[in-house]
This record gives sequence, C-alpha cells and structure tokens, in this order.
Amino acid sequence: MGGETTAAAPANAVDAGRIIAFQGAPGAYSDLACRTSRPELRTLPCRSFEDAFAAVRDGRAGLAMIPIENSVAGRVADIHHLLPNSGLHIIGEHYQRINHHLLAVGGARIADLTHIHSHIHALNQCRRLIGELGLEAVVRVDTAGAASEIAASGDRSQAVIASELAGDIYGLVSLRANIEDAEHNTTRFLIMAREPVLPHPKSGPTMTSFVFRIRNVPAALYKALGGFATNSVNMTKLESYLVGGRFNAAQFYAEVEGHPEHHNVSLALEELDFFSREVRILGVYPQHPYRLERLDDE
Repeated sequence: MGGETTAAAPANAVDAGRIIAFQGAPGAYSDLACRTSRPELRTLPCRSFEDAFAAVRDGRAGLAMIPIENSVAGRVADIHHLLPNSGLHIIGEHYQRINHHLLAVGGARIADLTHIHSHIHALNQCRRLIGELGLEAVVRVDTAGAASEIAASGDRSQAVIASELAGDIYGLVSLRANIEDAEHNTTRFLIMAREPVLPHPKSGPTMTSFVFRIRNVPAALYKALGGFATNSVNMTKLESYLVGGRFNAAQFYAEVEGHPEHHNVSLALEELDFFSREVRILGVYPQHPYRLERLDDE
C-alpha cells in the first residue's frame, strides 16, 4: 500500500494526468483513499481543499480526492459550500474504511504514554481507548501532520491516532490497531476532474449530484422535490446551507440514484427546474461497489 508507485511527489515530477491531489499531509486518510482507489497514480498533498481544487484547475494534477462525509462524524464541514464553486466535476465516488492505529516512536510502550494527539474527529472516534489508557487528548489540525510532529520529537510519552500508512511514512510503530469505537467507521470521498466523464445511461448503476436554489415562496421545496417522488427517483442526500450571507437564501446539495438521461430522472429534474431559480449538475458517475454491497446487506 505504501509502494513507490504511489508515493507523494512534486507536481512537476510526472505528467499531471498521473497525479491525484488531496487535502492533508502525506499519510492522511485522504492520501490512503487516493492510493486505494487509484493505485496507479502518484499523490499530491495540499494544504486546503481549495488548494486541491486549484491543483486540478491549474493542470498540476488530473484528479482530486475530496472527503464529503463520515459514517460517524457526519458531513465534512464547508465541503458542500466549496463544491459548487470549485470549477470541477464529480466523476466518481470512493468509500474508505477508517482503521485507526495507536502510533508512537520506536521503543515506546503503552505504559509510557501520557498524551495522545490527533484530529478532533479521530480523537472522538477512539474515546473508549483514550479513557481506558487514561491519556490526555491533544487536538491537532490533522492526523498525518500530528504523526510527523511526534516522529520528529522522539518523545516516547506522546502517541498519535493516525493511519498505518502514516506510521510507515514517518517511521512510527503501531502499539494497537483498529482502535476506533465503531466498526462501521467509513468515509465517503468524491473524485473530481476538470472535465465531466459521463457514463453511458445503460452502463450500470449511477449517481447524479446537483445543486439548486428554490424560489422564496411557501411550499417551494415541497413542490420542487415532488417530481422525484412521483417518478420513483431515490434521493439519497439533501442538505441545505446559506448563501450570500442571507438567512432566507438557501442553496441545496442533492444526490439521486440514476442518470439524467433516464426517463424518470429527466422528468424529475424538469419539474425541479420549473420550481427552482437554478439547477446545476455537478457530476454523473458510477455507483461505488460499497454502496451496492450495503444495499444487499439491508
């Protein structure tokens, strides 16, 4: 998983089409998602989501891997606001199982530990172990960055919650594996590109992601979404957020199963457009196998 073909590299080292950008330091879970989903590509760490988007827009990377939600922590803050303005298109999705490791410098023992460092979400997802060991939690900006700092310090009393990949990159040892409280801990990512890659309507199960704004009139949202119910279109996600600094101006991010060229989806989108001020499709892409497996389990 940490082979040379997927190691982080400067953008000018290889052709941009062979690079996938992510937010975070090398060894972050987004880095792991890139390597798992696109093992043939090199990964490009970026400081922020905006920087990852810019890397693709500017031609320094061919794709970007962006986390959108976690089964434990919920949606990633601000990402739905950033997606419509990214200038990119969603061409795929990826589900990454999150396996947290308790990492420390070589020679450290669990009995030596006093503090544990990580991102707030990772700390919250491992409360049981933190309580069991009686460690003091220290919030850091990201998991991999914390791993890098602990490795540089050489302090055997400090531990970090991060991926096994981060441990490999920074030379840390795993004192315990799979320490997350919830066995279903999974993050969903969207894969973004400069140009849309539309699957054929008959190529298999697809998803359509879009944003829309409704007219500021009574029952506008109810009317706008009615076409999805009457045309038997399954809407898997609907989230709102304020735009323009006004409390009465909301934009909605939605995802539905199906392709815009499917007859029922086409009719539903047509009705949505009639009752909305703006409808913009962000991407049409194949459903990830994980989504289909979960449906089979249910």
